[in-house]
Amino acid sequence: QVQLVESGGGLVQAGSSLRLSCTKSRNISNNRAMGWYRQAPGKQRTLVATITPGRDIDYADSVKGRFTISTDKARNTVFLQMNNLEPEDTAVYYCYARSANQVYWGQGTQVTVSS
Repeated sequence: QVQLVESGGGLVQAGSSLRLSCTKSRNISNNRAMGWYRQAPGKQRTLVATITPGRDIDYADSVKGRFTISTDKARNTVFLQMNNLEPEDTAVYYCYARSANQVYWGQGTQVTVSS
């Protein structure tokens, strides 16, 4: 069973930065992508950013230019650098990893941005 362990959430003021990290417990065969979703209270979980082993990257329009996704060299850890945070970024952020036939999720980390 693959586990994804997240860290880095917190309470910050608007305009601040946070860096989220997510490390998987073991390699995933046929790994297709890793990345981050978020879920605000009363809303659906939505994609924030994703990165493939070939370094193809995609961002939600709302975070382009402010968030940066990256991985370590071994691709065991995925990072989300979040700059110029806005109150609208407040949500639980979930790390995910996708293989050919399965999706793994982290437990979620809370990000709260005060105005």
